[in-house]
Amino acid sequence: MDIAVPIVAHNAAAARGDREAAEAHFRKAHGNLVRSMKIPDPARPVDRELARAAAKKVPGVRSTVWFDQHNFFVIVESNELKSQQTIDAICHQLDPLGDTLGVVVNVQSGAATNGDDLQILSRDCQLAPGDRAFMQRERQVDVVSPAIRAQHKANNGR
Repeated sequence: MDIAVPIVAHNAAAARGDREAAEAHFRKAHGNLVRSMKIPDPARPVDRELARAAAKKVPGVRSTVWFDQHNFFVIVESNELKSQQTIDAICHQLDPLGDTLGVVVNVQSGAATNGDDLQILSRDCQLAPGDRAFMQRERQVDVVSPAIRAQHKANNGR
């Protein structure tokens, strides 16, 4: 997000003596700066119970639960539904409920028959896979960590 444009507009409005416009441009610049720093809006938290109900509207979502204030866990009906597209659909349902920056959707297949299928797919609603909001640590939600799973596969391959 660009913060230079609202700052220039703020300065121009201030030079003209247009206080309302200057304040509006300053708020826009501040909002863009906060977003670029990946800081969720504390004034717009996602309501957890409404989020659970909204996520169940996504086809294939079987059950939902919040692990903590940031991590939303979803079980889907099939391995194919454990995807970035499902995370996108869930996040789309959560968008009207508040600021989804900082909401990490964790998806697991309810039809898993092996360890690979059981692995959880996670992503913040507004960020790229692996990226987290400001001051948010990555939470290990898989029972078996990816490092241990990789070591197990390496050992069994010999």
